[in-house]
Amino acid sequence: MSITPDQIQRPEVVAELRTLFEQYEAALMANDVQALNDFFWCSPNVTRYGIADRQWGHDELVAYRASVPAPNFSRALHDVRITTFGADMAVAMCEFTRSDTPLRGFQTQTWVRLPTGWKIVSAHVSMLPWPSSCSP
Repeated sequence: MSITPDQIQRPEVVAELRTLFEQYEAALMANDVQALNDFFWCSPNVTRYGIADRQWGHDELVAYRASVPAPNFSRALHDVRITTFGADMAVAMCEFTRSDTPLRGFQTQTWVRLPTGWKIVSAHVSMLPWPSSCSP
């Protein structure tokens, strides 16, 4: 099956993913470990690359989340982009700034609608120096 142009960026799917993305962000900042774990696909195939860490499989992800303290910083999201492909796949991307560092953050999540609902099947977070001329 191939995706036709009319299946890309369907407004109702974009809205659904935007809501989930915002719920994920709220859980992240609240350090709601159970919610964060539940957002990810419960599979040994799920992958998350963090700023200074990586998890291969849901078991590693759960162990990592249990070891991470609640954030002592705030985050501001910039340029959130959600691209959907049909009713069951999406990529959410954003840039972010944190109150505790001048670095610029980048976050990408691949979401798939599974029988258990929308789940993040892969994620990547990075931070790097960012010239002030590139800031919003």
